[in-house]
Amino acid sequence: MSAFAAAMDTLAADPNIGTDATYREGGTGAPVLLRVARSAPDRLGDAFGTSVIQASDVLTVAIAVLPAVEADDTFTLGPDTLTVQHAERDSAGIAWRVFCRR
Repeated sequence: MSAFAAAMDTLAADPNIGTDATYREGGTGAPVLLRVARSAPDRLGDAFGTSVIQASDVLTVAIAVLPAVEADDTFTLGPDTLTVQHAERDSAGIAWRVFCRR
């Protein structure tokens, strides 16, 4: 295990950063219990020529725990169900950045 993979595991395990989640392939697949790091940055969008702030959810998930993530997969974090819009690997190939909609 690389130092980056170990750091990812430590961050996910930290109760102040990581949170429990349930992943389902296609939204209906078998549940996979895992830990993720969640962030919710606001993004500036456009609606009919007017700028609006949109909430977004970005999850960081270790690739070792979840080797594949596709659009329309879901993550349930407490009462929130997030649907994957797209996912991208980080440059080290250690974690997914998963962009979701509520």
